[in-house]
Amino acid sequence: MLHWGRKPEVEIVESLSHGDASNVTRWRLGAHTGTHVDAPAHFRDGATPIDEVSLYSLVGPALVIDLTHVEGDVEPHHLEEGGAAGHTRILLKTSNSAGPLKETERAPQWVGLSPKAADWLIEHDVELIGIDYLTIESHHRTDTWDVHHSLLGAGVLILENADLDQVPGGTYDLTCLPTKLVGADGSFARAILTTRD
Repeated sequence: MLHWGRKPEVEIVESLSHGDASNVTRWRLGAHTGTHVDAPAHFRDGATPIDEVSLYSLVGPALVIDLTHVEGDVEPHHLEEGGAAGHTRILLKTSNSAGPLKETERAPQWVGLSPKAADWLIEHDVELIGIDYLTIESHHRTDTWDVHHSLLGAGVLILENADLDQVPGGTYDLTCLPTKLVGADGSFARAILTTRD
């Protein structure tokens, strides 16, 4: 799986094949492994950790915007053209889902969110923004992390590494439940989209 930093490790603690009563594994992995949610505490000491974020921001109607035609940064006009205004939860389907997200090594470039688009989301009261790559940050801003500072500083949650390859654009019901790691800067999550009646 594509991931930041150290590769996850699995230890077999107990094994039926070795005569133990059950199979038990121990995992060592970062909070930002796989599909995950960044909490404000990810970039600001003393900010809200993942176990204290509002579930109302993570569960409810969500708009998937098909931006597979965009190269480079997602800009405010892409959000406007995609109908983002008025939505609380937005997921950005880009060319990342069919390309860089499927690789096992980090790509040299990917589609990310521009700082101006981050400001647009904040001004339009978005509570959750998701994207289909390791980070919502553009590949040429992973030294300054401008988008993370803006969004998380305003309390906007970030869902990253969401595989949207088989998801058409449209409105869905989102259930996104990060593991409740006390005091953590983020957490791996199960994020499910269901069609609306």
